Order: sequence, then C-alpha cells, then structure tokens
Amino acid sequence: MPVKTIRFYTLALVVFDVLAVLSAFVLAYILRVQLDNRPLVNEIGALDFFVTFAQLTPFWLITLWGLGLYSPAVYQKRLTEIGKLLMASFIGVLLIIGYDYVVLEPIFPARLVPVYAGIATFIFLVFGREILRLIRDIAYYFDRGIQRVMIIGSGDATKDIIENIGNTRRSGYRVVATVGTKVKGEMAYFPVVEDALEALSKLKVDTIIQTNLYEEAERNQHIMGAAQERHISYSFIPGEAEFYSGKNQIDVFLGYPIIGVHQTPLVGWGEVVKRVFDLVVTVLTLPIWGTLLVITAILQKILNPGPIFYKSGRLTRYSKHFKLLKFRSMGAQYGKEDAAVEFRAMGREDLAHEYEKTRKVQNDPRITRFGRFIRATSLDELPQLVNVLKGDLSLVGPRPILPQELHLYLGRGSLLHSVKSGLTGLWQVSGRSDLPFGKRVELELYYAQNWSFWLDMKILFKTIGVVLFRSGAK
Repeated sequence: MPVKTIRFYTLALVVFDVLAVLSAFVLAYILRVQLDNRPLVNEIGALDFFVTFAQLTPFWLITLWGLGLYSPAVYQKRLTEIGKLLMASFIGVLLIIGYDYVVLEPIFPARLVPVYAGIATFIFLVFGREILRLIRDIAYYFDRGIQRVMIIGSGDATKDIIENIGNTRRSGYRVVATVGTKVKGEMAYFPVVEDALEALSKLKVDTIIQTNLYEEAERNQHIMGAAQERHISYSFIPGEAEFYSGKNQIDVFLGYPIIGVHQTPLVGWGEVVKRVFDLVVTVLTLPIWGTLLVITAILQKILNPGPIFYKSGRLTRYSKHFKLLKFRSMGAQYGKEDAAVEFRAMGREDLAHEYEKTRKVQNDPRITRFGRFIRATSLDELPQLVNVLKGDLSLVGPRPILPQELHLYLGRGSLLHSVKSGLTGLWQVSGRSDLPFGKRVELELYYAQNWSFWLDMKILFKTIGVVLFRSGAK
C-alpha cells in the first residue's frame, strides 16, 4: 500500500479496535449484570462501568501496538494477526485485572465480567479487522489505494515478484512498468532504465522495486536519486533466493551496511518449541490416528497381500539417513530399486523419463487398487506419525528426499537440510503433485529460510483441506 494508504488504514485499525474493546466490555456487562439473575459482588452502574473502561482503552492500544498489530508485516498476514489478537486479548484482560487489584475502588461488578470481556474482545477484534479488510478489498476493486510499481531487474526472481503482486485486488499493487524483464500484460516495458526514469511522473509511479544492481554505480545512484527527487518509495530485493531468509540481520560494518544471512530461523528456542509441539499434537491425537492405523493395516492385509508397511531410506536434517514408514501402496515386488530402474525393467521408458524429470508419474502401474485408495486419501502416509514420535520427522517440514535425489537440488541440499524433514510441508499445500519439481524445491527452500511457528500452523490447517478435497494427490 502507498504510504498515505498505510497511514489511513492504521488509523482505521485503531478506531475499529477501540470500538471492538468498548463493545466487548459493554456486552460483558449486559450478559452478567442485566441478563444473569445471580447476585453481584459489587454494585456498579452501567455508566460508571463504561466510563472506567473508556479511560482504560489506552491499555489495550498499547498492548496491540506492542505486539505489532499496527504493522503491515502483521496485519497483512491473517493467521499471524489472529494469533497475536488472541495473545493481546489475554494480556489486555490480565492488565485490567491487575489494575482492579491496585485501585481502591472495584471496577468489576462480578468475576465473570473480565472472562466474558476477554472472549468478546478477541471475537470483536477479529470481526472488526475482517470488516476493514473487506472494505480495503472493495477499495482495491474500485482502484482506490492502489500502489503503482515500477520493477527494475531481470531473472527468475523478478518474474516471480511480478507474477505474485500482479493480482491487484488482493495485493494492492499494480505493476505499471518493467525494466529489463518483458512480460505479458498492459504494463509498459523499457529496455533502458534512463528512459523508464523519465516516465515516472507520466506513469504516476508510487514506488520502485529493484532486483539487480547495475555494474555502473552511477546508474544505481540515478535510480535512487529519481525516487528521492519525486518523493516515491524505493526498495531493493536481492534477486538471489539465498537472501530470502527470516533470520537475516542488518548491521553496520566499517561504515557499510552489512546483511548477515543465516540458513534458517529455526534455531534455539524455536527448535525446542517445534519439537514440543510435534510431541504434544501427535500424542493427543494418538487415539484418532492410532485407530485409523490399525483399521488400514487390517484392510491392507486383506486387500493388498504382502508386507503391510513399506520402509524407504530417506534423508532428514543434516542429511541424516532414516527409515521412512508408509503403508505399502505398490505391488510387493516393487519399491526395492529406484523408480526409473523399475520402469525400464517393465519396458516403460516413457514413465522412466517422466519420473526422472518430475520425480512423479501420472499413472504408476506399480500401484495396486487399494494402494490408489490410500494414496488418494493420504492414508499411506499415516505411519509417518511414528517417525514424528521417534524424532526422525517433524509434523511440518521439507519433503524427506531419497539419497539419490540430493544431486537434483543443485548444491542447495545443505540449506534444505538445515531443518528437519516433515510429514507435510509448503509444497504439499501449494499444489502437491501438480507442481513442477523446480517449484517444489523453491517452496521447500523458502520454508527452510522463513520458518515460523505461525507458518507451521497455517500449513497444518491447509493440509487438512488438501487431504479432505484430495487436491493434487497422485
């Protein structure tokens, strides 16, 4: 969003949040005092109650601000925002309760009021922000508040940026011009950057995004100077994917800005939290998946004679070897060698070539009828929860790859294996088998470099939808 739009949107967030908090406490008062006939701890009039909490509203605003809920980096990510709103509601109620203990006069007519208020505050905050998000999307639809962007650079990263922000109604951006990368669309194309800079005012550009630095320092300075002269924003996005890390640190070294790039943010307490979460979820859901495991094993024995499980040698964090457990979906004679070798032994050179290109095949003749069912429903992957308990896998992470696939990652396997492999992951919820191999690799590398607890939660929730609707399963 343009700077003016961000300011207006942030102000609107503050107004909506204040209304949400006040409405929540009014509702809490009505529920406990006016609709509940049980005796009250303190007799407090409705007007006095409302005035008190109107004066305490800054407590909530400070809490929301402290959790970053007025930052675009938070409110533009729905799941992250909801998690922080839940935390803010809990902290805000605790602050109010603490205030009640400090002051001489009681502020709550009954003990249930802060409980009701905390729950209602969370619901109203989420609801209010969803309304505001809807208003923003409607404004985008009518071409209001749109940021007009000029992108300077070339390469795959540049094309990816253009493609991802091209949906104006969702992103709030419109690419009006490109320099160095010609793509389909109504945007203007300039092969020479100097010509593009002369057209900035005519195109009404709000911001410049540069993905490559020119060898001539004067040209880079010219771009920066043009942005400063016209008071439009300028951003530089490194074209190399290795710079896209959630653990980057920016500092000053000998008077120069320096970017420290770490492999992954999943270090220290993050690693501990992730492992504890894996164990808690897996153990708590054991009655559910354990029952499915037993039923599937019995059906497997009846409908697909042979070994129940298939053990496959895979790689996980630090390229450590382990045995991945799956329900066997292929005939008992298959799965002992690389798939391409087995396809050639069957005289199916076409399938061998397809597998070597995409690491998947559309119609694998080695799979049995029951095997197709458990693959379509993802039941074949259920035994991997045992791998999670053992610590070989995490619930969320990159796909555990075969040792012979490591060379396909073109030297980036060490980055991929900076985190533990997972039962599900970013590529599984972004198209699963429908995605080309190269795109799957990029998604897994992105996850390794940008891990967060909220990203894991988002992937887990999306996985449920993918499994239920059998999206992309082969």
